Amino acid sequence: MRTPYPDIAPWDEGVLDTADGHRVHYEQCGARDGVPVVFLHGGPGSGCSPAHRRFFDPARYRAVLFDQRGCGRSTPRGGTRHNTTAHLLADIEALRTRLRIERWLVAGGSWGSSLALAYADAHRASVTGLVLRGVFLTGRADLDWFFTGARELVPDAWEAFAATFPRRHRRDPLAVLVRVFEDDDAERVAACTRAWWAWERALLGVSGPAPVPDGDAIARAVDRYRVQAHYLARRCFLGERALLGAASRLRGLPVAIVHGREDLVCRPRNAWRVHRAAGGSRLRLVDGAGHDPFHPALYDAFTGALDAFAADGDFTRWPAA
Repeated sequence: MRTPYPDIAPWDEGVLDTADGHRVHYEQCGARDGVPVVFLHGGPGSGCSPAHRRFFDPARYRAVLFDQRGCGRSTPRGGTRHNTTAHLLADIEALRTRLRIERWLVAGGSWGSSLALAYADAHRASVTGLVLRGVFLTGRADLDWFFTGARELVPDAWEAFAATFPRRHRRDPLAVLVRVFEDDDAERVAACTRAWWAWERALLGVSGPAPVPDGDAIARAVDRYRVQAHYLARRCFLGERALLGAASRLRGLPVAIVHGREDLVCRPRNAWRVHRAAGGSRLRLVDGAGHDPFHPALYDAFTGALDAFAADGDFTRWPAA
């Protein structure tokens, strides 16, 4: 396994003001004259962290990271008004123009992989290639798997999660969550946030006791899941058919896909379907890895693909499975 790249600080930070009340926070790190790459975080709703900078070789990449609308350091945090995939695609393109980058590599994981596919389809002339991890197709099948289907593998965690909802609504937890996050019942919102957080933690394979979010942590988690509920209720304004169609139009563009074979959040079949649709893409299914991007084997595969592109401008020499 490769040694993780060191912690680095950004050499530039700023805010992209939109015309509809959002202020999108961005940063640049690595080599000022390096290969341009934009990183799209997951969620929806999660935001970037300093650890995400460590995906990129600081000697070869000019990495741009930004918090999507309503996320992280962008404001208003948790805001869902004027917050759709179409708005995010416009923000990415506006950011590229602001930073005077002609074309860039697009790297994203989980929801970030969905957004990367949609962006490359809408703005192919701005894209040099894609590196995708833990593919999420945003369709009904993905949502059903996450909220109910995965209980076949972690039944104890699902029972604890489902206990938060009235029994008659347990067949569709997402519908309940959407209504809760649109309400003003702070106590109910906090309870559902903690339940969602614990369920997600179980699917990520995190074991052992952990502090329950409280104080500022619960406030941040509430904002995160409010944005996520807003997007998931609408299939992220995309849907499975739209994303597979976008993938089919990527032929000729360098595309690398990595996905953990034991991913319980986003099923490995998603990566296989995008790989088949995007003719010429390269896929590596990573043994022993789940959805956690910092699992050593998954980190190795993801950064290996990025290193290959930095060296060659494509993935020809990247050893896919």
